Amino acid sequence: MQRHAVVLNPAASVRGPRVRNVSGKTPSTDPANARALLQSITTGHVVGLRDRAILATMMYTACRVGAVSKLRRRDFHTDGRQWYLRLDEKGGAARQIPCRHDLQGYIEEYIAAAPGDHDAPLFRAALGRTLQLSERPFQAKDIHRMVKRRLKAAGLPSILTCHSFRATTATDLLEQGVPLEDVQELLGHADPRTTRLYDRRDRTVTRNVVERISI
Repeated sequence: MQRHAVVLNPAASVRGPRVRNVSGKTPSTDPANARALLQSITTGHVVGLRDRAILATMMYTACRVGAVSKLRRRDFHTDGRQWYLRLDEKGGAARQIPCRHDLQGYIEEYIAAAPGDHDAPLFRAALGRTLQLSERPFQAKDIHRMVKRRLKAAGLPSILTCHSFRATTATDLLEQGVPLEDVQELLGHADPRTTRLYDRRDRTVTRNVVERISI
């Protein structure tokens, strides 16, 4: 058979079926485990107060770890009625998320134990293995390591990550019947299909479904 016998490939215009992800790969947990993680932290020192405030921020705002690491004290602010966190999210998008009462309390307790300048990093790294804080910001890589330590200490699966809290929060809200578009707004997604990837609700086909087929 000679090469180039067929000038055009007759199958060139044929497209195979698209592979569609219906669920993301980020592992998630449930609200009970998330609460247990918060409650497992000893808050008799400033490092414990910091870690609890960081974890609560990720759980109760569904923000990315990078946004947490970039927070400054001025980003925790009030309009006289309620408190907010101003988040610098992925792609430079700035968003303002209201603080629920317990998150507000956790941050206020931490700030009271770690006074600082209005323009200083909100969350600061510790001085070595001491229980005192430096002036250095607590970077994303530091937060990842802290989360792993806290998960291990609480006896929770090591497969969980910072991003797991984002998926857990999204699933929890969807299970409660919160509209997808509201969850999408909280997560800061431009496309609802991205939000659906964070939905960890059971998608198994049940017998109840197939029994309803009218054939």
